[in-house]
Amino acid sequence: MTNQAPEPIIFGEGHLRIEDVLALSNRQRPTALQNDSAYRQRIAKGAQFLDSLLDKEGVIYGVTTGYGDSCVVAVPLQHVEALPRHLYTFHGCGLGKLLDAQATRAVLAARLRSLCHGVSGVRVELLERLQAFLDHDILPLIPEEGSVGASGDLTPLSYVAATLSGEREVLFNGERRQSADVHRQLGWDPLVLRPKEALALMNGTAVMTGLACLAFARADYLLQLATRITAMNVVALQGNPEHFDERLFAAKPHPGQMQVAAWLRKDLAIDAPTAPLHRLQDRYSLRCAPHVLGVLADSLNWLRSFIEIELNSANDNPIIDAEAERVLHGGHFYGGHIAFAMDSLKNLVANVADLLDRQLALLVDERYNHGLPSNLSGAPADRAMINHGFKAVQIGTSAWTAEALKNTMPASVFSRSTECHNQDKVSMGTIAARDAIRVLELTEQVAAATLIAANQGVWLRSRDADARPLPPALAAMHEQLREDFPPVIEDRALEGELRLCLKRIAEQHWRLHA
Repeated sequence: MTNQAPEPIIFGEGHLRIEDVLALSNRQRPTALQNDSAYRQRIAKGAQFLDSLLDKEGVIYGVTTGYGDSCVVAVPLQHVEALPRHLYTFHGCGLGKLLDAQATRAVLAARLRSLCHGVSGVRVELLERLQAFLDHDILPLIPEEGSVGASGDLTPLSYVAATLSGEREVLFNGERRQSADVHRQLGWDPLVLRPKEALALMNGTAVMTGLACLAFARADYLLQLATRITAMNVVALQGNPEHFDERLFAAKPHPGQMQVAAWLRKDLAIDAPTAPLHRLQDRYSLRCAPHVLGVLADSLNWLRSFIEIELNSANDNPIIDAEAERVLHGGHFYGGHIAFAMDSLKNLVANVADLLDRQLALLVDERYNHGLPSNLSGAPADRAMINHGFKAVQIGTSAWTAEALKNTMPASVFSRSTECHNQDKVSMGTIAARDAIRVLELTEQVAAATLIAANQGVWLRSRDADARPLPPALAAMHEQLREDFPPVIEDRALEGELRLCLKRIAEQHWRLHA
């Protein structure tokens, strides 16, 4: 039996989901452009309508005028063809780190999806070349800093426009190359962007939206992982599983909170007999875990709605209505929904970091861990005094948590008036999305540390004379983890294992609840 090739992701009139962008970003599915003649004609009609307006010397923002505050400056027809190149050229001032390959693919996907609506006045050839960049994995090198999130992601997206035109650099076959060289290698002519095409490529929300898709997927998996870690810590700390009783959560029925409690009941096989309790009520980081994680769980639906509506929108300016032969000037490049979603997500995720950090603090402290060794050291008694187990890991986790919490300051409220006060209210959506990615990175570090420590705690507890068998889900997870992370008996440097755990999290290696 042969493996069936994955279905391509079709860019055209169809709706894209976050999962489609994630699959494309991870090179798990190929791409294709909708290719029926009716669709191609509809796309072509927008560019043809613009050409007809030029023949009539119509006034079109960004086509026969300057950009932004310069919209009052008329551009004579003999200079109209040069205007797109000037737009992406003077915006070539990005700084900071380069977006990684996964993020760059997400950006290209978000921009292509927007242009496929057919209201941006671009040619079919531009859509085909953008799709070919995805298909051949030609990735513009995009600096991540320099966008205020309205008038769209102008500066970072200028690197997409420039590389389609054979300028600047791309990553191709793992090498940093001049875009012109890659075009020659593939036998392509670089695009000469038509009036409105550079503006259509740049004047949108593709960078913040692409990053938001990736952030959402990471947060969704982190929610499940944090729930599994909590279940392991309930076992390690001999917590009270009755805190997750179904009847209890029926009294406060937030759906996401109820889902997290249900996952915990399943992980803990809560219907089985329980061990004697050390405390009637556990500390909040165990008892209230469904209430903390449930806020993220309940928020994912509206976060998805904000992100996917933006992903599937035409978000440039002006909008070209070729059917009605109208040019509609507006502000769809404003990324306020993504800004709010990402500011919210980083707050939700940082609370997960704080929850897991508190659980780890209980695990390592013999005053609160109900008989586990100090710092979770597995050393025998005659060497216990020189072994310190997870002491430094807990310190590091506290540092990562503090940094995650510090980064929860909302970016969207820091609007700056820019570009001669034309862009006088901006979204800061790209900064919010970058912040969210950073908070996720830090929280995944906290999760990695707490997961390895929880597994150590479960192992230590299993050595008790009266230890009960682990519930099936946790027993399977414990055995999987021990393959990569053996018990810490004599002190060892754990950096390598923490980095491996982060890799496993990035790969979504463990099958969890969803």
